[in-house]
Amino acid sequence: MDDIWMRFVENMNDRVSGPMKFRLLLQPAMAAFFAIRAGLNDARTGKPPYFWSLVTDPAHRVDMLKDGWKGVGKVFLIALLLDVIYQVIVLKFVYPGEAIYVAFVLAILPYLILRGLVTRIARKK
Repeated sequence: MDDIWMRFVENMNDRVSGPMKFRLLLQPAMAAFFAIRAGLNDARTGKPPYFWSLVTDPAHRVDMLKDGWKGVGKVFLIALLLDVIYQVIVLKFVYPGEAIYVAFVLAILPYLILRGLVTRIARKK
């Protein structure tokens, strides 16, 4: 089990300095673009901040997840595909768990953080 975690940590570190490292900036930027657009729309329509509502409003959670997936789903899938391509080129093997983790960190996490933050900031103006 320790070998798996050591390989995981090494592979994550190698992504920062290896080929295709530009995607580590480009994909969060794309997620941020979609999050800002959705957050401004949420503020304009009077919706509550996204992530907080996901946690506290179970009645609307499914609809909110569908809306969020529309906004960031393509970025997530592109991040997943690019990580698989990276793994094939560099590692000569595909680790699906690593690809999902990288895609989550590069696409979904920035989207979750920024969408609600933008909504809060836009409302204060």
